[in-house]
Amino acid sequence: MRAMATSSRSAFLQRLTVLRQAFVQTKNIDPKLVPMLVGVSLAILIAGIVIGILVGDPVLGTFVGVTGAILAALVIFGRRTSVAQLGAIEGKPGAAAAVLQSSRGWRVTPAVAFTRKQDFVHRAVGRGGVLLVGEGAPARVSSLLKQEHRRIARVVGDTPVHEISVGHASGQVPLRNLQSHIARLPRSLKKAEVSGLDTKLRALSDHDLPMPKGPMPRMKRR
Repeated sequence: MRAMATSSRSAFLQRLTVLRQAFVQTKNIDPKLVPMLVGVSLAILIAGIVIGILVGDPVLGTFVGVTGAILAALVIFGRRTSVAQLGAIEGKPGAAAAVLQSSRGWRVTPAVAFTRKQDFVHRAVGRGGVLLVGEGAPARVSSLLKQEHRRIARVVGDTPVHEISVGHASGQVPLRNLQSHIARLPRSLKKAEVSGLDTKLRALSDHDLPMPKGPMPRMKRR
């Protein structure tokens, strides 16, 4: 029991440390974070107290206000943190791969195709099928996506292959919308099939592919 209590306490402290680091990083990027958290939390707390007074139960109203303020603060913090992370990596080589790697349920292989001008195609395999996600100059990315699609066609069989070009041009998906875009894809594979298909696709590469220069951007899983 004592060991379990110690382990739980350690996990709680680690969680607090992660939250504190995320708060500091987000605050440095997003100066509106603190005013928004304080303003919304106070508004909800005051509203709860006023409603409690009006219905004759200020204690319950205060409890509801505090609970609502905490929940609202957590929601706002989570969203602003995601936006700040995306803003920090957008435009950097490998940003799309970082977003894919932060998405649950996808087995990601960065830079399965590339050009010397740092256009990349990243591959992900999940319940929604196979994703080919390109980033870089739209024309070159379009060509890379088609080439990679043809390369893996004999392995994937009838599994859907989704070509996604990340950017702000017509027909592209903005980086900030990438996770929500792939989350809407219909499921076509069973969990057991995902691992097998990913292994087959990885076996296609008979040599190491160069990664973008410098460290690849990363995002924390939510």
